[in-house]
Amino acid sequence: MSNTRIINAVAPTRICDVGGWTDTWFAKSGCIFNIAVYPYVEVQIKVSPPKGDQNRLTVNLENYADTFSLDPQNIHYGKYPLIEAAIDSVNIPKDMCCEVNIYSNMPPGASTGTSGALTVALIGALDALAQGHLSVAEVARLAHEVETVKLGKQSGIQDQLCAAFGGVNYIEMREYPYAVVSPLKLPDRVLWELERRLMLVYIGFPHDSSAIHTKVIEKLGDHAQDSPYIVELRKLASMAKVSLCAQDFAGFGACLNQNTQIQREMHPLLVCEKFEDIIEICNSYNALGCKVNGAGGNGGTITVFTDGDMHMKRKLADDLVQKGYEIIPIHLAREGLRVW
Repeated sequence: MSNTRIINAVAPTRICDVGGWTDTWFAKSGCIFNIAVYPYVEVQIKVSPPKGDQNRLTVNLENYADTFSLDPQNIHYGKYPLIEAAIDSVNIPKDMCCEVNIYSNMPPGASTGTSGALTVALIGALDALAQGHLSVAEVARLAHEVETVKLGKQSGIQDQLCAAFGGVNYIEMREYPYAVVSPLKLPDRVLWELERRLMLVYIGFPHDSSAIHTKVIEKLGDHAQDSPYIVELRKLASMAKVSLCAQDFAGFGACLNQNTQIQREMHPLLVCEKFEDIIEICNSYNALGCKVNGAGGNGGTITVFTDGDMHMKRKLADDLVQKGYEIIPIHLAREGLRVW
């Protein structure tokens, strides 16, 4: 009989982050609308009793074809600091060896909150080693602290919350970093139509969200919380929620477009030429809205909300692929972090 047990965890990624940038320390308070989607981040841990000099913890990064080992009692951040810091945030029992495998179909640096989803899934799986005691909200908080406290990176709170809770969410951050997550209870027919119309387009190379954050912070200055951009972004998150609840798809698409316009105005680096090219192509196919995901910049993805004509959506997808862009298949993730 095998002494190995298996722990699995998955956490979804995020698109359509209307109101993004208001979930940051410099905004102080904010409102964010976002949608959890698959591809998710998948973590699998094989747990066995220690054997002699066997490494206590081995990590296999399937996407990178790379494997490394570390001592969970003495972690030094090296090539993969996000993963190492996440492991460092959970007490791993000393009487076990762990083989951790991490994988996602979402491209790295896709501006879809993949690092937040990875951290949430990894912390959720590691927490289960000791039978699990963290709530999904606690996992999200700990995952956010990994990036901001342990690693000193710029990061809003929405990615970790979306990965932990899943679904279509309206997030109210009363005072950074504390927030209330309100999942939208939408009828199945609305969710089906939402999923049918959405398209995720990858421009072909990743972005560095922390670097973009730094540039925007410099431009917004010392009173960023009162910036007209931040104020308007807070309002747009609420408008996106109301539009979708009212099944006003045109209004929802308009919110995506307005959010992208504010991103353009906040900093010229947030909407690069390739995003502008994609938007122009999508407009020629009567798309209702386009939202540059996450912090934006010169890499990552853009969410397209089409008008519901599936024939035209497929023609649009073909046109984008011919222009060198990649369509990432997505599905709504009605659940957040799952551990079993």
